[in-house]
Amino acid sequence: MSKFTIEEFNEIAREQLPLVETLGFVVESIDQGECVVRAVYKDDYLRPGGTISGPIMMALADFAMWGAIMSKADRVKMALTTNLNINFLLRPQPGDIIAVAKLMKLGKRLAVGSVELFGNERNDLVAHVTCTYSLPPSTIHEGEGS
Repeated sequence: MSKFTIEEFNEIAREQLPLVETLGFVVESIDQGECVVRAVYKDDYLRPGGTISGPIMMALADFAMWGAIMSKADRVKMALTTNLNINFLLRPQPGDIIAVAKLMKLGKRLAVGSVELFGNERNDLVAHVTCTYSLPPSTIHEGEGS
C-alpha cells in the first residue's frame, strides 16, 4: 500500500506543481512505485492535424513518474527529472490520455522508471517513455543500491 492516499498526493501536487491542475491531470491510482494518471481531454491539447500534442504527453508522463517515485520514496518532493526519452508509437485521436508509470529502480541518488501512454481508454499504446530522476542527497532508502 502507498505511503499516502490519492487525496494527499493531489494536495502535494497542488502545492508543488499547480500547473498539473490547470492541465487537467487526474490521479487514478498510486501505490508502491506505480502511478496511473489521466489527462482529461481538452481542445487545448490538440496540435495541427487533430492529434494530442507531444508536450502534453511528455508532461503527463513526467508527472506520473514523479508520483510513482513519491509513492515509494517517502514523499521526495525534490526529485528532479534528469532525463526523459519518449517514443511516439501511434497518433492519438482527440480524447483522454492515460499514463501508467512504473518505477524500475530506486537508488540513493537516482530513480529510473518507464511510462506507457494510452489513448482510446487503454486500447491504444500511443507512446513509451523512460525517465531518470535525481534524488536529493538527504533521501535515504534502506536496502537500495545507487
